Amino acid sequence: MALTKLTSNLIEGGTGTDWVTAIQTSNFTAAAGKGYFVNTTSQVLYVNLPVGVVGMEITIQDYAGTFATNKVILNANGSEKIQGSALEGKINTNNATAVLIYQDATKGWTSQDVELNVTTISWATPTGQSLTYSAPSPQSSQGTAAATFPTTTFTATSAGKAISGTATIAGLPTGITAAQTITGSGAGNTLTVTLTGTFPATNYLNTNLTLSGLSIFTPLTVSYLVVGGGGAGGASGFGGGGGAGGLKTNFGGTAVSLIVSTNYLVTIGAGGSGGGSSTPAPNGNSSVFNTITAIGGGGGGRHISSGGNGASGGGGGGDGTTSGGTGSDGNNGGLGYDPSPEGGGGGGGFGAVGQNGNTTQGGDGGAGVQNNIDGNNSFYAAGGGGGLGRGDLISGSSPAAGGSSIGGNGGINKAFGGGGSTAANPTTGTTNTGSGGGGGSSSSSTTSPGGASGGSGIVILRYPSSYTISGLSGNTDTSITGVKITTFTNSGSGNIQFN
Repeated sequence: MALTKLTSNLIEGGTGTDWVTAIQTSNFTAAAGKGYFVNTTSQVLYVNLPVGVVGMEITIQDYAGTFATNKVILNANGSEKIQGSALEGKINTNNATAVLIYQDATKGWTSQDVELNVTTISWATPTGQSLTYSAPSPQSSQGTAAATFPTTTFTATSAGKAISGTATIAGLPTGITAAQTITGSGAGNTLTVTLTGTFPATNYLNTNLTLSGLSIFTPLTVSYLVVGGGGAGGASGFGGGGGAGGLKTNFGGTAVSLIVSTNYLVTIGAGGSGGGSSTPAPNGNSSVFNTITAIGGGGGGRHISSGGNGASGGGGGGDGTTSGGTGSDGNNGGLGYDPSPEGGGGGGGFGAVGQNGNTTQGGDGGAGVQNNIDGNNSFYAAGGGGGLGRGDLISGSSPAAGGSSIGGNGGINKAFGGGGSTAANPTTGTTNTGSGGGGGSSSSSTTSPGGASGGSGIVILRYPSSYTISGLSGNTDTSITGVKITTFTNSGSGNIQFN
């Protein structure tokens, strides 16, 4: 009987566990020495552990065999530990009977059936929309459920394309959000995605994010040539040639990035109207594209007067040693000549100064420059030739040439009383080149002794062939492989849009 009683006492007290008969189906706080039947069929359950005392035991048993589907998460009291860690613990084995024993402050609660509740997220390189992605940084992170997720970033680009819009991002775990920024403009700009939030209640995730909904396009980049109107030639005796209009271009350099469906101003500057015998020869007018302005060329000087200042200066008038005008965006005009016979100075060109007048001829206009923005390598912005008078002293002379064959030629008068050259009227600068007009001669023996008008300016735009321009008439479109070229030639102003 004594042996039987001893065995009975061992059976009754050997487990040290007082089992709670009610089945636990919701979160609860455990008590020392208790055993709990836990049913996680419907949800994950959280168990708060009591203050630990060395040797204290708590038992948790999987009532429904569902711990692998919906785990039990263990929260230690205060700063106490589980398995020697400050992290949460978890029981995720079906039919487990986990006996938790409190060892000490270093180990805390321990059990062979308890793991640390750590979520690991490994990020695959994102995909979508033919973008080139960097791998997320950091590419793998660990933490417990609801713990702060470390800030993680990746970038995306597309060679030769621009990115715009807001991406739809598929594959984000619960609790993590994505912020997006696009830096730079035009081709090769960068999308940066920044991931923040909290860890989900999942043991391990290998997440592949997919992006969609962005606009990936050839950017609107534009090369331009803007040429101002040429100055008029001077009159009233041996007029100076008109100066060339200014020339602005980025062709062969960095194209400007513009925005579709936005108004951009285009102005074609008229050439200065031919100078009369009693008025100064007018400058050419400015041409404009967006923020780019090419001012007009200076008018040629009249009899005994200096050339006008402008993009390139007008030539000085003859019958006095007169100065050529100053060029602010090109070159100066040539000097007028004195004494008799008198030749007006040539107008300055964008490529060279105007030549000085002399005893046998007005000064040639300064050379223009070539530009191949439209594939034609044409000359622009040349100076006009100076006029020549007193033909009785200059038999055999010929008119001064305009620069680069696009500036106006200077006039030359017939002999005062015999001998001398046949009279020649000054000629205008070539239309849509921004070249100066020729200076007039001094005698009524010519049919038009006044100075000639400068050539009008021009605006040429070169841009991707996928776009069209609207909003301003008088333009001509041509194409080269991959690009479109629009040439504006009508004097005046208006807004255009790229679409």
